[in-house]
Amino acid sequence: MNVVRNIVLICLTGLFFSVFADEELEIVIDKGIENSLPIAILPFGWSQSASMPPIDLTAIIANDLARSGRFAPMSEVDMPQKPTQMQQVNFKDWRLLGMENLVLGNIIQNDAGDFDIEFRLIDIYKGTQLTGFRIPSSHAQLRRTAHQISDIIYEKLTGIRGAFNTRIAYVTVKRLQDNKRLYSLQLADADGYNPQILLESSEPLMSPAWSPDGRKLAYVSFEKRTSAIYVQDILSGQRRRVASSPGINSAPAWSPDGSRLAMTLSKSGDPEIYILHLSSNTLQQVTHNRAIDTEPSWSPDGKKLAFTSDRGGGPQIYEITLPDKRARRLTFNGPYNARPRYSPDGSSMVMIHVQNKRYRIALLDLESSFLNVLTETRLDESPSFSPNGSMIMYATTVYRGTELAAVSVDGSVHQRLALQDGEVREPAWGPFPGR
Repeated sequence: MNVVRNIVLICLTGLFFSVFADEELEIVIDKGIENSLPIAILPFGWSQSASMPPIDLTAIIANDLARSGRFAPMSEVDMPQKPTQMQQVNFKDWRLLGMENLVLGNIIQNDAGDFDIEFRLIDIYKGTQLTGFRIPSSHAQLRRTAHQISDIIYEKLTGIRGAFNTRIAYVTVKRLQDNKRLYSLQLADADGYNPQILLESSEPLMSPAWSPDGRKLAYVSFEKRTSAIYVQDILSGQRRRVASSPGINSAPAWSPDGSRLAMTLSKSGDPEIYILHLSSNTLQQVTHNRAIDTEPSWSPDGKKLAFTSDRGGGPQIYEITLPDKRARRLTFNGPYNARPRYSPDGSSMVMIHVQNKRYRIALLDLESSFLNVLTETRLDESPSFSPNGSMIMYATTVYRGTELAAVSVDGSVHQRLALQDGEVREPAWGPFPGR
């Protein structure tokens, strides 16, 4: 009965209830790239002239591109014309305004009530179409379709795969009466929309981690007043407790092939790094040291683990090769470096770095060992790469509590993702869909 009292599973076995959170994350762009690329996202044509389109695709696409920091979408009131077909475009007018690219399209509703979304990306100076697609969509998928269009535009103009059609996981904390707290593990689109509660508990929830196929989450729950690691199927809600040894059970991290979980356990006394083979439920101890070894992270090729250890006297980042288990220290700059996460291409690593007694997000180039501090705030934690490696999401402490923020890997773009009520922390950016 204690489990029932302490925790509410929103996703029950075999069923999926779409329980939406009260509030969405509000994204505020604090800083963007200077001289970002001008682009015009024209209002999409709508086949049913007697009614309004079911969703504002134009606004979603423009907001996606704007929050990347790389684009400066034109305000609709400044547009000299609003064509919906390429032959209607007056290229001279757009060139006079210094516009480089524009996007036009149409929303076509069929007899079944579904939609075909047509769009074209046009190079104004060349007067040519760069790309264009016709995408079928249901009413429920319209917002995701808009993100897909944003991804296509972003990749075509930057050469980098877009990550707008991805999801994030995070933990929210709300204060209740009698100073109690309600912890919620939530999922949302990368722009903060469509939040869904996966799990609620009166005890802490921590360290959500996406499986490589995006179908499962591993996380730490204290629902029995002690830590345990669970793996939960997102659609069915079925979950499995995979680690509940006496002592610490924390920091789950999926291997790139999804067959193993690295984690921190203190079952032998000191916190050590272990690998759990999920099919056989067998444990493999990776580190053997009297120090605290924690926060493992897999390299993209699955051949190495980075982790935090105080074996040198203070928290620093180490890397251990598998299967020979040879460890080497990676960080030497500053008294404290922790919570490592490899970039998707394996060329760099994000971490928490203490500078002037402030906990900040920093990026380590693994070839040159150059450490670039990306944030200037007081207390940052839990960094997580976007799947295309262009942005890093993290939690930061502000005057009213903890909220999410994001920074580009070069430090040029800064965003805040805030809830109006409660705190939000422990972000984890999900993989590309369809992996």
